[in-house]
Amino acid sequence: MGTARFCRHNVYVTTATHAPSTPAHPTLNRPNMVSVGTVVWLSSELMFFAGLFAMYFTLRSTSGELWAEETAKLNFPFALVNTIVLVLSSFTCQMGVFAAERLQPRRTGSIFQFTRWGMNEWFILTFLMGAFFVAGQATEYAMLTSEHVTLNANAYGSAFYMTTGFHGLHVIGGLIAFLFILGRSYAAKKFGHFEATSAIVTSYYWHFVDVVWIGLFLVIYVLK
Repeated sequence: MGTARFCRHNVYVTTATHAPSTPAHPTLNRPNMVSVGTVVWLSSELMFFAGLFAMYFTLRSTSGELWAEETAKLNFPFALVNTIVLVLSSFTCQMGVFAAERLQPRRTGSIFQFTRWGMNEWFILTFLMGAFFVAGQATEYAMLTSEHVTLNANAYGSAFYMTTGFHGLHVIGGLIAFLFILGRSYAAKKFGHFEATSAIVTSYYWHFVDVVWIGLFLVIYVLK
């Protein structure tokens, strides 16, 4: 704070002037609680899948001959195509996130102008790819069942269906989340940061599901 003097009718008057106040400490941006909660929850899910991996390797170590016999029934090319579709869905999901960060829910050009797609278009494509993966997994279950690989047939069947089945349930959960995000986007009068944050945390979950499947694919289909 300082003083200023000015002359008015030959009388000098002293007034106080206030300098702009500055905070004693810089303001810190708090992390988004929804994102933090999602990351913490995914950490617990990671421990859950770590337990499934441990179960799979334990049963495999005690039943080597059974594993060699049963893994020969797996359709590797079919599973590879299914895996590629799911992995690519992570890229389409991230493109939707980029659009959400721009607060662009819908496309601004032709349906064939992918660079002008909004979050809705990218998330719809991601949903379809995820649904393709689930349908592919169901088809594979039907093929294996016809070859007498069932949940209660032996240790391999139990390990295979439990690991892939729980992952499939997580994929279905992600698909339901996409439906909620899309419904909220179409219902919102103005697409804002709340809708964008919901899309971003949903992408965290979807990327997690994809990474877990890559691990499962390598363990089940590659390391026979």
